[in-house]
Amino acid sequence: MIKKIFKLVRDSLLKDTSREELKHKKIETKKKTELPETKTKKQKVISNTPKRTEYKKSQSTKWTPNDFPVTKAEGQCRFYDFKLSNSILHAVADLNFKYCTPIQEEIFKHSLFGKDAIGRAQTGTGKTAAFLIVIILKLIKNLSPYKRSKGSPRVLILAPTRELVIQIENDAIDLAKYTKLKTVSVYGGMDYKKQINRVKGSNIDILVATPGRLIDFMGKKLIHLNKVEVLVIDEADRMLDMGFIPDIRRIVRNTPHQEKRQTLFFSATFSEDVKRLAQSWTVNAKIIEIEPEQLETDTVSQLNYIVSTDDKFKLLYNLLQQKEFKKVLLFSNRKDTARKIQHKLSNYDISNTLLSGDIDQRKRLNRLENFKKGKVRVLVATDVAGRGIHIEGISHVINYNLPEDAEDYVHRIGRTGRAGLTGISISFACEDDSFQIPNIEKYLGHKLELIHPEEVMLNALPVGKKTTDVEKKKNFTQKKKYSNKYRKPKPHKRNST
Repeated sequence: MIKKIFKLVRDSLLKDTSREELKHKKIETKKKTELPETKTKKQKVISNTPKRTEYKKSQSTKWTPNDFPVTKAEGQCRFYDFKLSNSILHAVADLNFKYCTPIQEEIFKHSLFGKDAIGRAQTGTGKTAAFLIVIILKLIKNLSPYKRSKGSPRVLILAPTRELVIQIENDAIDLAKYTKLKTVSVYGGMDYKKQINRVKGSNIDILVATPGRLIDFMGKKLIHLNKVEVLVIDEADRMLDMGFIPDIRRIVRNTPHQEKRQTLFFSATFSEDVKRLAQSWTVNAKIIEIEPEQLETDTVSQLNYIVSTDDKFKLLYNLLQQKEFKKVLLFSNRKDTARKIQHKLSNYDISNTLLSGDIDQRKRLNRLENFKKGKVRVLVATDVAGRGIHIEGISHVINYNLPEDAEDYVHRIGRTGRAGLTGISISFACEDDSFQIPNIEKYLGHKLELIHPEEVMLNALPVGKKTTDVEKKKNFTQKKKYSNKYRKPKPHKRNST
């Protein structure tokens, strides 16, 4: 009897365990069947996110050249006439660029196929856009042959000044905004830690740099140039004048051999030293030169006033009373003269700011930005702003002093009349610097038309803030003297000892 009861209990226990095992088996089979389904769902989600190349295609397919039609014009070359990607053409259309400038046309003909180029180009000729479009197209079409690492740019652009580096960086961002290319700039004077973080942060496609800061980062092994595919040297003649050539030689030695990279070399002038440098860093380069008669653009009309030194500020004040003078860039040869002009303009409630070499870099950038945005009407500058800074919509350039170098005259007046717009340059020729006129005429290849200002333009200056303040102080001091005269003297206190 006991044996029978034991058998029944054992059988029931076995049934329960078999049931539990069956449950576990069912759960496991369910999990196995569910796992691949969840994986496939995840795979679908991942596949829906566009990759780097797919992102470019999706962005560029939304826009077509039909959205920005440019008609063919005799003697002019369109950007559409070259095999540029839709992402570049879209950015070009946003900037309202329709036809290529002469240097852009020549650079595209040769450098789009990977050939080296040496360009002689003044400011305002569109050379920056020319080499940036060549770079962007090359980076989009060709993947890097090397394994990417942080601090190893594919393109290196060297420029002499911080302002020019920042300008090139902004232009590169504008032209590459429909791509995934990353542009980083390094320059001296400010944001040291920020620049280190940007260099360390991610892979760099385009690096724009001044020679000094770049060598500093190379010494700290933050930047490596052994994988550079394109080297651009901009404003080479100015870097030669500033003594940067030994630094540039050191930088170039750290890049791949000239036969394994593309080199684009630009200079405003072609001295023998500049030519030797260009030939030593390039291979079978196409030389593109602008003829001397193209030094002055047709979009800039020039006025040269004969005026005495004492009447110069009168003429300036009366000119600025005209509404046409909306955005004015005024050049002076010396810092102290520029500072005096700035104070005088402020005294007459004319909104202005000063840009010179002794001003802190951060302040300089803020002042430039305010002038660009139209918050300030007049920018008083020394030749630190003469080259490489592209400020759109400058209505007038005024040479308060004639430049000591004839080339600087061209660089100065080239700040206006850019991108197809018209502009006016005005120069004051006084007894102090009129002897510079023959040198400028010789460089330009023609005579300058000199005129006397009208009598209205030399009207006496009104009373400014400073004069009223001085009068108030005089009146105050006179009242004080008068009140003190009739004030009762205080009784003399004796020392109690």
